[in-house]
Amino acid sequence: MTRIEFFFNVEHKMQIVADLSEKALGKNRRLMVFSPDAASAEKMQQFLWTHSALSFMPSCRPESPLADATPIIVDWQGTQLVHDDVLVNMQNQHPPFFSRFRRLIEIVGNDEADKTEARLRYKFYRDRGYEIRTFDSNGASL
Repeated sequence: MTRIEFFFNVEHKMQIVADLSEKALGKNRRLMVFSPDAASAEKMQQFLWTHSALSFMPSCRPESPLADATPIIVDWQGTQLVHDDVLVNMQNQHPPFFSRFRRLIEIVGNDEADKTEARLRYKFYRDRGYEIRTFDSNGASL
């Protein structure tokens, strides 16, 4: 069964995704970052490529010929699922394919609209019997 975790009170979503991605890479895990739209996916990918002068986090889109060998996939459509390890959801809805993944991470910001949508996703998962863990963004770990 998919392990679900909510990281809440996240001030800078792209930064926590980068932090989680860096930790995942250190453990030889693969991630799919599910962005809200094409523009957000592009921003996320650029952030991963440039956020640190001391580390490199390879990422690509699922349609890339390098997708099978790239540990971080950034997508917004979910039509080409390259792996089933860790899914990081940045959308306001639950991903329809989330149960395929070993782990789902939900990122929740500080604004009320984001929290309201996250509560609906939390209820959706809970009502289907998933065990959910929650973390304050300051204690993020993978």
